[in-house]
Amino acid sequence: MASAHPWAALAAYTPDVHAVGGSLAGTALLGLAPLGVFFLLLMVVKRSALQSALGALITALLVAVFGMGMPVDLGLLSASQGLVFGLFPVMLIVVAAIWFYELTVVSNRFEDLRRSFSAVGRGDLRIQAMLIAFCFGGLLEALAGFGAPVAITAAMLMALGLPPLRAAVTVLVANTAPVAFGAMAIPITTAGNLTGIPPEEIAAVVGRQSPLLALFVPLLLLFLVDGLRGVRQLWPIALVTGAVFAAAQFWCSAHFAYELTDVVAALAGFAVAVLMLRFWRPTTPDDQRSQVEADQQLTPRRVLLAVLPYLLVIVIFGLAKLKIGALDVPAALGIWNLKIEWPGLYGALLAPDGSAADSAVYKLEVLGNPGTLLIVSGVLVTLIYRLTRDEHFPMTAGMAATAAGRTVKNMRVAIATVATVLSLSYVMNQSGQTVAIGTWLAAAGGIFALLSPSLGWLGTAVTGSDTSANALFATLQQTAGQKAGIDPTLLVAANTSGGVVGKLVSPQNLTIAATAVGVPGSERVLLRKVAGYSLAMLAVLCVLVYLQSLPVLSWMLP
Repeated sequence: MASAHPWAALAAYTPDVHAVGGSLAGTALLGLAPLGVFFLLLMVVKRSALQSALGALITALLVAVFGMGMPVDLGLLSASQGLVFGLFPVMLIVVAAIWFYELTVVSNRFEDLRRSFSAVGRGDLRIQAMLIAFCFGGLLEALAGFGAPVAITAAMLMALGLPPLRAAVTVLVANTAPVAFGAMAIPITTAGNLTGIPPEEIAAVVGRQSPLLALFVPLLLLFLVDGLRGVRQLWPIALVTGAVFAAAQFWCSAHFAYELTDVVAALAGFAVAVLMLRFWRPTTPDDQRSQVEADQQLTPRRVLLAVLPYLLVIVIFGLAKLKIGALDVPAALGIWNLKIEWPGLYGALLAPDGSAADSAVYKLEVLGNPGTLLIVSGVLVTLIYRLTRDEHFPMTAGMAATAAGRTVKNMRVAIATVATVLSLSYVMNQSGQTVAIGTWLAAAGGIFALLSPSLGWLGTAVTGSDTSANALFATLQQTAGQKAGIDPTLLVAANTSGGVVGKLVSPQNLTIAATAVGVPGSERVLLRKVAGYSLAMLAVLCVLVYLQSLPVLSWMLP
């Protein structure tokens, strides 16, 4: 018997979707209570995301014990497994990504990268604004995420001469297409770990959804900056930039390292814009001429050193995925992978057939983890910057270590919040609450595919994080898909893609944008300006996913 496992608790438990009065609907509605508490505390009571997550976690444990019949010790052990998973690998990757970005800041190389973006565009403010908000913002989203792209690019657009609120709206809209693959694609990695679906498969499907937004966002940014005139005069470069960004997202998500999708797409989009501007001259009215001119001291060497970290991380991740003949780097890196049968939970948490549930096994890539690869990349960047340092561009090992400590300190609330949300997710999943909700929603049948992105939109709009939205709803989407006869990978990807446009209206992002442009308290004004774009893009995604679930567009899927 599975319960005889040496780590097993005294009482075994098998989730039951009819636990409440023998009713699926009653069990599902009770299972929604933790999510209801979370949204109520966050939106109505105005508590912090961490406090709201803690309240929801307590509620989930109460529902698990008194509603689902889960033993108390198993509920707490489930929460502990989710907590550890939230720390390693989820927040390890995020913290490592932000530290990697901080290395370019403390060495002063980030300023050269900013000047490089600002100097491009033949003096046209609108082109510079588009490239900074879209390409540079996408690059920052790829590595930093968590509001950093909005804060940094908004300040840069104001320096170009854009009015504060226009700059804020522009960067909020730009911070949509890259979100699914943000912070080294941590939303997709999280969804993969929770559902058991290989993250590479989820990424490949997302790469057939979010690029549709990327294709048209640059045109929308021109409209926001300069109305129809901007679109009419500059549509060629916007269309080319968006098309290359979208093509790179599609290719990298399915054929390279999916964690690097936004890095590759952002650099490719920027590179093709620079190349196009060598042969094509925009029509620039006097009122749209940028005050930012090319920095005469910005030598090719300085530009190369500024871009080097991002090129290096592409090489490191590429090598980590390399398979040529007998050379199998992923297998070599996997020799230290951890696979731990969670003490006390494994063998006591049972699948419907009576076997030990696989979800009670904690898995961690040690060497091949994106966080580890980012740390290796950061160490190499530190070494290179130390060898090339001078009075203007300092770098020492001590500065890198200090940056790491500062990153952890600054991220401590975010770390605690994400870890708590993952604890909530594990309790809901392993107690059967999520399965009950998903099975109940699957009664909608094929039409559920039309609604699927809306869950991701809601989760990200409320939490401000596509990662948290996937932690809350990825398993639910998987279950609903399995019960309704819809490809679960499609629905999990739809949850991720829906979260992309939910980021646009999240209170967290609105507050960051309002603060960055020096107009605190303008969140309601910004919300009115961007809500229509968010809902329109959500509608497009809903229709796309629905058609992808049917023979009409199923050919798009891998």
